[in-house]
Amino acid sequence: MTLNLNYNYAHSPEDIQHYDTEKLRKEFLITNLFTPGDINLTYTYNDRMIFGGITPTKEDLEITLAKKLGVNFFLERRELGVINIGGEGTLSIDGQKEVMVKYDGYYIGKDAKHVVFSSADEKNPAKFYVVSTPAHKHYPNKKLPFKDAISMPMGDQEHMNKRTIYKYIDASQMNTCQLQMGYTVLEPGSGWNTMPAHTHARRMETYMYFDFTDPNMKVFHFLGKPNETRHIVVENEQAIPNPSWSIHCGVGTSSYSFIWAMCGENQTYDDMDQIPMDELK
Repeated sequence: MTLNLNYNYAHSPEDIQHYDTEKLRKEFLITNLFTPGDINLTYTYNDRMIFGGITPTKEDLEITLAKKLGVNFFLERRELGVINIGGEGTLSIDGQKEVMVKYDGYYIGKDAKHVVFSSADEKNPAKFYVVSTPAHKHYPNKKLPFKDAISMPMGDQEHMNKRTIYKYIDASQMNTCQLQMGYTVLEPGSGWNTMPAHTHARRMETYMYFDFTDPNMKVFHFLGKPNETRHIVVENEQAIPNPSWSIHCGVGTSSYSFIWAMCGENQTYDDMDQIPMDELK
């Protein structure tokens, strides 16, 4: 087992004005999230979110970060969200085991000492996408089955953005310190995940794109100031952390899904600043 921890630094709007394509991808695009038998995490200095993929095969896997975070165990001062996008797996929280089928989620509160990930079948392993944010208080652990997720149909076919948003970790149904997390599915024939675009200066957001319907498809992820947008071409199971000052939207060559995760000062889901279309450049 290898536990990889990479760092993603914060950027100002003035920084990315000078980035070419290679530099933009190096600074924002997170690849190789899910490799068999490994834990691949990124620590972004945007609100100190940690996110990444855990793919257990023959052996169980556990995040053992301590010294690098200045703590005695990983969740001593953090909370954790999990969504499984692979085969059936098991999540063990301080010895309490929970089966996690595809698209099931889990919230794990501060102070959990051991969180262990395993797969039922190493040939069809679970793929646990995890997001952790700083926490000051313990809130109860909670399993979030996909069948019980709050669903919000959005958009329409005319505007190519017909989609369903599934809320997992959300202030309307549970308490957390700051973490929010959910899953969005685009309908066949739709490509835009958000348009008009928006910002929310009170919190940052990370997108992880997956479930591409065609092995050759791409998603064009847009970021930057509304009047100075940039784009990054994204492949299946890749992620982009967005600063709070940046727009975040995307369009694909076919339908796809993505997991969004937010943290910051405000947990109100619809706390956002819409950008008029005539301001985008």
